[in-house]
Amino acid sequence: MDHDHSYKLLFSHREMMADLLQGFVTAEWVQAVDLTTLERVYSSHVSDDLRDREDDIIWRIRWQDGWLYIYLLVEFQSTVYRYMAVRLMTYEGLLYEGLIRSQQLMPRGLLPPVVPIVLYNGRDRWTAPQDIAALIATAPGGLAIPRPRRPYQVIDVGRYTDSELASLRNLVAALFRLENSRTPADVQQVLASLVVWLRDPAQESLRRAFTVWLRRVLLPARLPAVALPEVQELVEVQTMLAERVMEWTQQWKEEGLREGRREGLQQGLQQGLQQGLQQGLQQGLATERALLLRQARKRFGEACAAALAPLLETREESSQLADVGEWIVTCDSGETLLARVRELLG
Repeated sequence: MDHDHSYKLLFSHREMMADLLQGFVTAEWVQAVDLTTLERVYSSHVSDDLRDREDDIIWRIRWQDGWLYIYLLVEFQSTVYRYMAVRLMTYEGLLYEGLIRSQQLMPRGLLPPVVPIVLYNGRDRWTAPQDIAALIATAPGGLAIPRPRRPYQVIDVGRYTDSELASLRNLVAALFRLENSRTPADVQQVLASLVVWLRDPAQESLRRAFTVWLRRVLLPARLPAVALPEVQELVEVQTMLAERVMEWTQQWKEEGLREGRREGLQQGLQQGLQQGLQQGLQQGLATERALLLRQARKRFGEACAAALAPLLETREESSQLADVGEWIVTCDSGETLLARVRELLG
């Protein structure tokens, strides 16, 4: 089970969606709605194209005489997608098409409002424009084409500090703390809270979802060389960690060091390649300039070569140096050559 699908399992629970809105969406409307009316939207309400979006989760909540829709897009790519605003507008259009077809409209045939949210867990911080207007060029003068505005919210898991998250008695904050955990002891601390918060028998499904995510996603990523036993409950994960916390802490650290070494090696190789290419280019240009000066000296004498040297010293365009080489052959005097080179260089 990959990361995106496990998050879909977690955020298929009303408690998780309610805590996401209460803890991480600061808009005023969150305080004005009844979160107990949250209801999952399944494929019967959406278009065929949108049904294939397995990692996106759609909820709705009672709003005035109809529904307010919340489109949660799970984004765990390694890099930030610059045109996310365009993608979200496309998905919102597909959602509206499905609602029109299934007659899920507000009074007077109006479309219900949709709140787009991106849940992002990449290593780099989110930098993509959060409104499609920022991605559209201004129309030329006299052409009155207003740019559409469609902002969306990003919840960037890695942006939050542990102290910020720990201050919230919130299931989603606990999930983010687990994501950002550095040691098995950190996981133990959060698990202790989750075991208490989810002890009600009615929350068995959500407990199981957390257990599956820990067993199949978080712990294998931290402890890739460890054969983890099958567990069915959060308490079993808690016990498993307690029994092997010392051993696993060391392995966790070693895996972190290996990952750091891999990243450092990759970065070093890239930097070395770039430096090597740049150094090779500079050496090649220097050799080409020296060859041109020798040719000019042989054809027009030392004075011409001495005057040409400072003109070529800062030239790094191969095409310009090629032109100079051709002129050394075709010009009838050193003065003509120098004049053409000065004209070329401005």
